[in-house]
Amino acid sequence: MPNNIRVAFLVIVSFTMLSFCSCGKGITFRHDTKVDTTMLTAKQQDSLRFDREHHYSQNYNFVVNKSSLALLKQLPEEALVGMPVDSVILLKGDHIVVADIRVIPHDAEDSIWVQVAHDQQTFGWARESHLLPAVVPDDPISKFISIFSDVHYVIFIVVIILFSAAYVVRVSFRRNAHIVHFNDIPSFYPTLLTLIVATSASFYATIQNFLPDTWREFYYHPTLNPFVTESVLSLFLVSVWAMLIVGIAAIDVARQHLPFGDAVLYVCGLAAVCAADYIIFSVTTLWYVGYVLLAVYVFFAIRRYLHFFRARYECGNCGQPMYRKGRCNACGALNE
Repeated sequence: MPNNIRVAFLVIVSFTMLSFCSCGKGITFRHDTKVDTTMLTAKQQDSLRFDREHHYSQNYNFVVNKSSLALLKQLPEEALVGMPVDSVILLKGDHIVVADIRVIPHDAEDSIWVQVAHDQQTFGWARESHLLPAVVPDDPISKFISIFSDVHYVIFIVVIILFSAAYVVRVSFRRNAHIVHFNDIPSFYPTLLTLIVATSASFYATIQNFLPDTWREFYYHPTLNPFVTESVLSLFLVSVWAMLIVGIAAIDVARQHLPFGDAVLYVCGLAAVCAADYIIFSVTTLWYVGYVLLAVYVFFAIRRYLHFFRARYECGNCGQPMYRKGRCNACGALNE
């Protein structure tokens, strides 16, 4: 597929996918809108303030993601004064909805109590500090974020990815196979993909460092549509879509330039490098070292491609990219 056709195809695909994300549940992110609070009751103003500060309110849906969650059947005040109380246990995977929220200032442990309901017979109260660690928003994007925010899971994934990346790179070097940055194919798409992944990882960590409340809002009200979010999150979502689109292009050019077996090994190596980039830059940026590493990596990747892997010529007979003049490896035509 010629480059101009490939680019047009990817643009069409990207707009098609974004149009799907703009429908239905895709638009869930909330913009900060000015509300005339003079027309609201004190309770409504408190509810609006709580929603802005905590990013959820009444009728918000959660899913229990811990082994169990204990709820207090009686009112919180009864438990605080030492009256006998009963509890109800929710299990992992139970869907719950926020029914009520109360602020009890004299509770020294946590002044915010949340009433949640699983069904008409199963409901109760829990301190917010006990509730939130045991639940996750009932949205697939939020669940994905929650999984990759778990420290033990992240450590496990990091170890697996680093070992896999080291193995794939080692096999590629031993077989003298093509691999991005070191023995690349004459296309900029693979290099561009690694740069997008590295930049996105660094940008993600930057949001975590400097705009944690923005990320928390995205966690409770996620979307894949970059056109309905704040500017910072829009840039992040655009980079996520760019990963997918450029990734498809990289797989396509690998299939064109290499035999099937070599193309599979190349794509595996590319995925390993991207995974390592994500881990390295998302972690190091949290400690501000990632910004320097990112600048060095961008310089290294672009310089390697321009000096060693950019095809400066094209076969006049078949159009195959060529590193130097001479006989074409694809059709055998002589190019002077």
